[in-house]
Amino acid sequence: MAEHRKMIEAETDANKRSKWTEKMDRWNKALTEVAGLKGNNVNGRVEKEFIKEIVKDVYHRLQVSLRNPLPLLIGMDRSIEFVTSWLDKFSYTTDVLTILGMGGIGKTSLAKYVYGLRCHKFKRSNYIGNISRKCEQNFTGLLLLQKQLYDDISRTSSIEVNDVSIYTSMIENVVSHKQVFLVLDDIDSLVQLDSMLGSKGFYLGSKIIVTTKDAWLTKSCVLFKKKLAPKHTTHLLNVLKENDSHELLCFHAFNSNHPKAGYKEVSNKFVKYCEGHPLALEVLGKSLYNRDVAYWEDVLEQLEKETGSPIDNVLKMSLDSLSSKNDKDLFKHIACYFVGTNRDVSETILKACRINTTSGITNLMDRCLLSIGENNEFMMHQLLQKMGRFLVYQESPEKPWKRSRLWFHEDSFKVLKQKKGKGNLLGLALDMRMLKKGNSYASFKMETNALSNMENLMLLQLNYVQFSGSYENFPDELRWLCMHGFPLKSIPSDLPMENLVALDMSYSSIESLGICYSNPQLESRKKLIESCSKDKSLLGSLKILNLSFCEQLRSLGSFEKVPSLEMLILTNCIGLLEVCDSIMHCVELAVIDMSYCNNLDHFPRTLHMLKKVKTLLLVGCNSSKSRIEIRDIVSPGIPTESLIVPRDFKLLSVSLPRSLVRLSLANNDLATESFPTSFVWLSMLKDLNLDENPMISMPVCVRSLPSLESLSMKNCKMLTSVERPPHTLTYLDLYLGSKKAMLRKIVFDPKVTTPLQFSIDWRLLASSSFEFEGLIKIQPIASIEKKLLRSLGWIDLDFLNERRLVAEPVSKGREESKTQMYYEFGIFSTIYVGKEIPDWITCKRKGPSISFIIPSSLKQFRGLNFCYVLTSRVLNESLGIVEQDQVLDLPMIIISNITKKHTWIYHHYVYRVRVDGDFAIMLSHWMFGMNEMEGGDEVTIATTQDLGLTEEVGVGFMYDDGNTDEEDALGYYKSWNHIIGGDLLGFQTTTGEYILNSTRFLSSGRVVFPYYLPYIGDEPYYKENQVHFRVFSVRKSNIVGGVHEDETVLYNRPSKMLKI
Repeated sequence: MAEHRKMIEAETDANKRSKWTEKMDRWNKALTEVAGLKGNNVNGRVEKEFIKEIVKDVYHRLQVSLRNPLPLLIGMDRSIEFVTSWLDKFSYTTDVLTILGMGGIGKTSLAKYVYGLRCHKFKRSNYIGNISRKCEQNFTGLLLLQKQLYDDISRTSSIEVNDVSIYTSMIENVVSHKQVFLVLDDIDSLVQLDSMLGSKGFYLGSKIIVTTKDAWLTKSCVLFKKKLAPKHTTHLLNVLKENDSHELLCFHAFNSNHPKAGYKEVSNKFVKYCEGHPLALEVLGKSLYNRDVAYWEDVLEQLEKETGSPIDNVLKMSLDSLSSKNDKDLFKHIACYFVGTNRDVSETILKACRINTTSGITNLMDRCLLSIGENNEFMMHQLLQKMGRFLVYQESPEKPWKRSRLWFHEDSFKVLKQKKGKGNLLGLALDMRMLKKGNSYASFKMETNALSNMENLMLLQLNYVQFSGSYENFPDELRWLCMHGFPLKSIPSDLPMENLVALDMSYSSIESLGICYSNPQLESRKKLIESCSKDKSLLGSLKILNLSFCEQLRSLGSFEKVPSLEMLILTNCIGLLEVCDSIMHCVELAVIDMSYCNNLDHFPRTLHMLKKVKTLLLVGCNSSKSRIEIRDIVSPGIPTESLIVPRDFKLLSVSLPRSLVRLSLANNDLATESFPTSFVWLSMLKDLNLDENPMISMPVCVRSLPSLESLSMKNCKMLTSVERPPHTLTYLDLYLGSKKAMLRKIVFDPKVTTPLQFSIDWRLLASSSFEFEGLIKIQPIASIEKKLLRSLGWIDLDFLNERRLVAEPVSKGREESKTQMYYEFGIFSTIYVGKEIPDWITCKRKGPSISFIIPSSLKQFRGLNFCYVLTSRVLNESLGIVEQDQVLDLPMIIISNITKKHTWIYHHYVYRVRVDGDFAIMLSHWMFGMNEMEGGDEVTIATTQDLGLTEEVGVGFMYDDGNTDEEDALGYYKSWNHIIGGDLLGFQTTTGEYILNSTRFLSSGRVVFPYYLPYIGDEPYYKENQVHFRVFSVRKSNIVGGVHEDETVLYNRPSKMLKI
């Protein structure tokens, strides 16, 4: 510390001196806090070790798969620090934090960011976003949000509940028994807050973040009226400071932190104009990207002429920059009706409305007016949506029937009731449930002639409306008709549908669309009212049919009437008994969703005849009394192996179209043996979902899929192995919702060379007899071939075969097992109880480190053995602790090649062991090539000091024995990609060090965890945002023991592995 003070005093730059002083103050504060900890004594210890102890516990808990990258936050460091500190502070109460601020200021981004950083620290966590918008747009929006919260916190699937108060009670029950971290984003009413939080209180230590524009909301909710009210904190987000505003603008405009040459003056003017508003800076920056200075100045001049607020002006300018009427109409259509809806569905409808979506959507996205969500849905910032709707409102503020679009349910009701709608209307939306309760609404029946003058109406939503009159009054130009809760049993024959492309009658009383009686048991049923006219061309334009949640629907047929159908959605039609074979007439059909239709007696046998079906979703189609298995049935034209038949439903068979790209068989009680031996005919399948099935291993037929890119087996709680999925795979989801680890083996096809993204809960991985090929391999040392041990230079270790050890892997509880050998990053290791370094390691030294020069030899250097003795004796004596069972934290190993300027910091897969006694030994073998180490190099090896002190270290050197006739026992292990001498770019810092921690495979971001900072350069970051995981690599000849250049090493797989 004294040396740092001298440096500060000698520094002439005031800014640097100020920064160093602030850093010193933080260090002093941290050291003071550590010094006050009971049982710790600074005497004789290095100060940086105290800093490390502060963050040690946090580090070991920070092991979470960030499946979604954290949002970009510039200028919000203080807010991040404030919120994370609030989260990290332990409390015996429930703590609630309200993040306040104007629209577009960054409340949601901040909440998402800290949620991603800290959600793993809680037993249960949940992020609920866009609450006010979802409640505004959907009558059941609040129910759906409650269901999401309850299901995620309880980790069960709740039964269907249609009462907000019942869901509130269910939520109250589950949060009172579990510590939770909950984020409620964009709350704008007490009803929302009370429904999500309830009144009974949360489990002690729970944390709740609420983002809102209204400061009074949080403390006004019923939860704060309890005698023991939560502890409330408020954090107000202000606009960005000038420097941060510059950085944010430049990031979007130049992909840099600084303006290009010649842009400094004009960029300063834009920063001043935006007044620190992040959304305005982002929209402007993106719209000015790759534009010359003259264009910038012209835009600024236009903005300064406007009289509104800067943010409104910027958003309006972005919209005004759309040159074509097509793009402006597209923006208004989406803002009024399609935010949050599937892009493919929306585009189909909009194209039918004579909108050019191909260029239009691109233009909107280029101007930041539109984005596409993770689930392929249209997304738009609330301020932009409100602006789009306000532009329509301005068409006629006092007379809604003169506007081009009606989305506000009160206005739509008024226009229909008064029959004032005219030909100017293009779209109208009315959901009776969204209206304020009153007598005039309850008894309202819409007279269909109220629509007769709306001859240009193309978009019509009439949810839960009672009708009177003839349906022939509906406009002929309709392209989208949505009538949830339709009261009739069939579609009226006089409803004009010649131009209709999308029909949504979810939650309706529809019973049939024309029955065909292929099932003899149904022949006796009385035929219901004809669903359509006998004119087969009546529905000739229909492309999307949605009958979800039509619980009275029994049979679906007459598909010859819808030859253009592209999308058939039948989710949760729990009464559906059959889907007719006439589906073969829908030659354009691309998407079929029959999820949770669990009473099907007859599945269309002609499905395989369709040539364009890309997506087939059969989630939860099996009843709880049956499970799918293979039957020896041969049907004409259907490959025998494609039949998947429920055991109890002898007449149902699933024939899979060869054109499939996406298939979901999730939650169908499918065991491994339920699948056919091959899926080879599904040559186009890219996405396969097998979630929530009781499979023990990945079905063999999955290997036969030649184009598979994504495989999901989430929550397959019986899963023990995934062996050799197709080499084309790029995404693997094995996130298991079970506390008990059963997964033991994940190995890949030797041909796999593409990067693989994967999602897996690291806490569920086993600490013994476990393999994730390319990442970690753990096996009992007793099972290791002597040949491999000799190649490592390990001899006389037979005494370990019967020994046992209690180990704690990263973020997982303890597990006792036989002594294991671990392999990761090209490093072999084993841990056992003992205090004597093996005799065959001759270079030894007392203490935590050793320095040496690698002896030169005529033989080629190929690696070294490093061993240390770890003890708790000195620490226990200083603290007065006497225990038989000791806990030892394994130190990091830091190897520095001073000559070649390489440094590797190795954090072992196991971070803690429990031993009977005071000593434990870690023995490791490091494979090195000539580029990493060779004879004559000066090397230092050190261990860090944690709950356990290194008493002695030793090193031994390994050279090529020159026996080329003997098969290289290490060949298979050298074929892994992410090893020393291989691809470690994702682990390298900007200051050059390699941080070898296997949890890095599961995280994203460039920030280096503070735990490592004492051992590396100033303010480092990772060079890459994440590790681009590859299982195998092509090894070059300069890696000793490798293969010839450009030859892939994929042999010498241990003989005990399953041969395919």
